[in-house]
Amino acid sequence: VPRVPVPVEAGDGVTYTALLTHGEQVDVLERLDFVLRNISELRKEVEELRNSLQHLAAEIIGEVRSHLEETQKVTRRRRFPFPRERSDSTGSSSIYFTASSATANTDDGESEGGYTTANAESDYDRESERESEEGEDEVSCETVRTARRDSLDLVNEDETHLILDSSLEEGLGQLLQQADSLHNGDEQEKREGFQLLLNNKLAYADQKDFLWRLARAHSDMCEITEDADEKRSYASDGKEEIEIALQKWDQSAECHQWYAILCGQLSEHESIQKRIQTGYVFKEHIDRAIELKPEDPKSYYLLGRWCYQVSHLGWLEKKTASALFEAPPTATVQDALQNFLRVEELSPGFSKAGRVYIAKCYRDLGNNSAAVLWMNLASELPVNTKE
Repeated sequence: VPRVPVPVEAGDGVTYTALLTHGEQVDVLERLDFVLRNISELRKEVEELRNSLQHLAAEIIGEVRSHLEETQKVTRRRRFPFPRERSDSTGSSSIYFTASSATANTDDGESEGGYTTANAESDYDRESERESEEGEDEVSCETVRTARRDSLDLVNEDETHLILDSSLEEGLGQLLQQADSLHNGDEQEKREGFQLLLNNKLAYADQKDFLWRLARAHSDMCEITEDADEKRSYASDGKEEIEIALQKWDQSAECHQWYAILCGQLSEHESIQKRIQTGYVFKEHIDRAIELKPEDPKSYYLLGRWCYQVSHLGWLEKKTASALFEAPPTATVQDALQNFLRVEELSPGFSKAGRVYIAKCYRDLGNNSAAVLWMNLASELPVNTKE
């Protein structure tokens, strides 16, 4: 039916006709479907290109790390007055980081964030230095070399590796503890935690517990910054970090959890269509996190948030979801409430926002007395986040 112009004087009683016929509406929907398919294909191509660039970046980082370790070896050799003969068991130098709360070891120089770079030296190295200092004028170079060869025979190769691994693990453990403490602090401490992890990325980029914390720090920065472009950048960079981790550690609940969170933060700066698509990804990874770690209250809180938002989708969002997917996302306020109550069951007082959402769910369900009760309980908890 063609569009019929309606005069202004006609008033409210005039009958309006449809703008498009049924056939035209079908044609528009088919064209929209064609555009969406093209966009999806383009997105896949961009994703493949991004993965290729990530692999290239990983190779560059590996080469840089090898170069740094080789440079460190050369520097250490220059510190000794005599040439040194080494076996394979002690010939490698590794860089590790140890946390210090006050006084730092300054053997090779202190790096940012209270962390010190040092070399893993064997007992033989330290003993040789003392010998050379005490008897440099009395002992010949050949005698020193012979003594060193004899001392190397006493070093057990397995024990040497255990010492190095223990030092690395201890340094990483202290680093992660400090990162967790800063994450739970105020905005300035979150910024310090982000910089701390960034400074140590080269040393621990192959460690699962380091990588998901680095992604978490990106999420913290996305949350506390005000600039929209910076928010998008932090969320995007964090999502790339955790994607790398998920490729290696698909069985990590924390990796799935923070991937979902960063996807959600990134979608806040995208179209309705993209937000709905991200909703499916978010739900998939939170379900996986719960499967891997069913006693973690944070995952149930996130799932409750997802259910609550889906239950309050607007008309436009529902229509867009119906056009894009055969089975649009569905959830009820009751679903959200059950997840928020599960959080309180696992960890009472886990989140001020969680108790506020419980109150909102009860309000939506018509239980005002319970809503007031949970709002009062929420007011008892301290404010830790902007939310």
